[in-house]
Amino acid sequence: MLTVGLVLTATLVIIWYYRMPIEQRDAVWNMIRGVLIWLGFVAILPWATFWIVIRTARANSNTISAVMLVGYWLIDIVFALYLTGGSFGHSSWQTAILILGFLCAALYNFLICEFIADRTDDAF
Repeated sequence: MLTVGLVLTATLVIIWYYRMPIEQRDAVWNMIRGVLIWLGFVAILPWATFWIVIRTARANSNTISAVMLVGYWLIDIVFALYLTGGSFGHSSWQTAILILGFLCAALYNFLICEFIADRTDDAF
């Protein structure tokens, strides 16, 4: 039963996609490209700047840690707005998805920075 539902859904999506005008197809692919670029940026940022996390962990201050996390979060938000052309979306759904993405990025940054800080503590 699940297979039938998935096949039917996939068929409907394919039909919907091919009936879509070329301009809308291009817009969909540009959006997907932007989302993938942003996800890659968010995923790499804390790892590429691990030395900031290590120095923050050694400072042993919650205030400095919060400032670092807010800084990462603001960089993620600014990059997303850069990719979207500075707009939060044209509908409330697009805005809601952007905000959900920002919250997920904040959680990801917290978890990865916590992981790096724990590994730093184990090394010393």
